[in-house]
Amino acid sequence: MDNKEKVIKAFKDSEEPLNATKVSQISGVDKKEVDKIMKELKKDETIISPKRCYWALNE
Repeated sequence: MDNKEKVIKAFKDSEEPLNATKVSQISGVDKKEVDKIMKELKKDETIISPKRCYWALNE
């Protein structure tokens, strides 16, 4: 499983929106790497922001 899959899995497993730090803790991926992956996911609208600085999967 690559880092992108780990980040997406962290979002899937969570019942509430997450910030990058929390995603990093859950997935075990370095926060800088999480920031890069989240930037990609925001760009292709895989994740959306229900509240400021928190993200959730776009269902």
